[in-house]
Amino acid sequence: MLSKWFKGAKELAPLVIRIVLGIIFIAHGCQKLFGAFGGPGVVGFSMFMKQLNMNPPLLWAFIVSLTEFLGGMGVLFGLLTRWAALGLTSTMVVAIALVHGKNGLIGPGGFEYNLALVALSLALVFWGPGKISLEGAFGKELS
Repeated sequence: MLSKWFKGAKELAPLVIRIVLGIIFIAHGCQKLFGAFGGPGVVGFSMFMKQLNMNPPLLWAFIVSLTEFLGGMGVLFGLLTRWAALGLTSTMVVAIALVHGKNGLIGPGGFEYNLALVALSLALVFWGPGKISLEGAFGKELS
């Protein structure tokens, strides 16, 4: 019965995923790059990278911050979507491996949120941007 109501709405699925994922990662990227939303800024984030033995820490702080910010922009607008989503997937897999995995799936510092972001990002890697995107407006996938 629901399928009749939503017939033809399948193109909205990647759009909804792109909007939510893009906003989340742009916000997290802004925290890390600019210190927005109570974030540490890139220098503070580099100190965290140092604690994780990611050397050189400032370079890794920039890489992660830019991946989250620019990757978030890419998925939000549907531009180079598969590449952007792949970058976001990789940052979350590393976050699980180095930070959250030891805390288990559920609970303080657990990786359930990161895992959900991995799943959403991978959906875009597999699915692509959908028709309602900048790539769709070009009539060609760029990724």
